[in-house]
Amino acid sequence: MSKFSLLDHELIPHHEIMDEDDLKTVLTHYNVEREQLPKLKVTDPIAQEIGAEPGNVVKVIRKSQTAGEALYYRYVIE
Repeated sequence: MSKFSLLDHELIPHHEIMDEDDLKTVLTHYNVEREQLPKLKVTDPIAQEIGAEPGNVVKVIRKSQTAGEALYYRYVIE
């Protein structure tokens, strides 16, 4: 029996942990600190599945009818 992956579900957008270089670019572009981003608890099932730890920033790529793709960023907290 194979393990079910939340990321395989069509309604769950793509999530990935950002590397520090890309994160620095995003924070500079929006002129914010990582702590000012919307939060994502480390206990969230998606955070657990991708191995996110407190202090990471997760990039969420959602499908958008108007923009094609919409990017969202979430700061992982305990």
